[in-house]
Amino acid sequence: MQAHLTSHNQPPRKVRLVTEMVKGKSVAQALKELSFLPKRAAAPIYKLIASAAANATVKGSKMEDLKVENITVDSAGMTVKFMPRAMGRAAPVRRRKSQVSVFLSDTTATNA
Repeated sequence: MQAHLTSHNQPPRKVRLVTEMVKGKSVAQALKELSFLPKRAAAPIYKLIASAAANATVKGSKMEDLKVENITVDSAGMTVKFMPRAMGRAAPVRRRKSQVSVFLSDTTATNA
């Protein structure tokens, strides 16, 4: 099962720090670790993994058998604003966005 977060207002580099921590773990373990992680990206990733797990349970999988197979974090573009600088110049301020995709696998289906 999968779930997507299309436009999260945080740079992909900072979001990858959180996603690399839970990649390959069981869904229960990943949600437990994310609930105690003091990073801003932890809450949206927690909700995304919970959403993917809910999608899987609707399709007939058990929550205990699910594993975070892969999480990809890509750039979702950026907003460019301009900040005034000295002598009438302007400098760009790039507000980067992230696009996150979570893929869960059922461990009982791969063993059968």
